Amino acid sequence: QVQLRESGGGLVQAGGSLRLSCAASGRTFSSYPMGWFRQAPGKEREFVAAISRRGILTYYIQSVEGRFTLSRDNAKNTVYLQMNSLKPEDTAVYYCAADAGASSSYSLKSEDYDYWGQGTQVTVSS
Repeated sequence: QVQLRESGGGLVQAGGSLRLSCAASGRTFSSYPMGWFRQAPGKEREFVAAISRRGILTYYIQSVEGRFTLSRDNAKNTVYLQMNSLKPEDTAVYYCAADAGASSSYSLKSEDYDYWGQGTQVTVSS
């Protein structure tokens, strides 16, 4: 069993930055590709970014590429999502997730992720 806990959300003006953290329990964190998803009010949850087990490979959706950076510190069981140049359309609840049954470097599909955090709110004002 893995427990995930996000932190670092908040209210920021457009153009500002936030760094989200996702702390994981358990000794097998480094075995799991990790992903970040977000859900805006009235919208479905969408994939944002993913990172491979050792952090060598990352993938971002086009709307955040170049602005967001995903990294992980397996010694600290933590994944970080650095978000720069934030836009009002980035406003959402952000969730981190762990893919415990991964057969590839990472997945873009929410159904492939086995463990989820409770989410952290990110609000970007214009």
